[in-house]
Amino acid sequence: MREEAGVLEAAAVLHDIGYAPPLVDTGFHPLDGARHLLEVRSAPERVVRLVANHSFALLEAEERGLRMELAEEFPLLDDPLLVDALVYCDMTTTPDGGRTTSEERVGEILGRYGEDSVVGRFIRRAAPAIHSSVERVRAAAVEADVVL
Repeated sequence: MREEAGVLEAAAVLHDIGYAPPLVDTGFHPLDGARHLLEVRSAPERVVRLVANHSFALLEAEERGLRMELAEEFPLLDDPLLVDALVYCDMTTTPDGGRTTSEERVGEILGRYGEDSVVGRFIRRAAPAIHSSVERVRAAAVEADVVL
């Protein structure tokens, strides 16, 4: 359990590293960030795969024509609660680190990028899955008597 917490913490901190200007290659931050972390070699494989696939990135990769590339280089983890936990971290936090709901976060993303942008199309498609992930994490927290 402690190892999983470390993997989640690292992925939560690093999931948007692909936005850093020196790392931008494809313009798709999950893929660019994961490739960088893979090159660093000190990043554990599970962290790299979480970064690559965070918050239903395969759907955005599809919008960008990068789905096969992402899926082949960085297969999804077979650990649904860990994947959901990273979605929770990403989608219940504002860009400046404040707390929010997944509904507000999706709305903020749509407002920032526009409904017809690549990101807007992706986030509209991903929204039901994002909200479901957040609810699964909340339910697991209640079951484990953990306060989120």
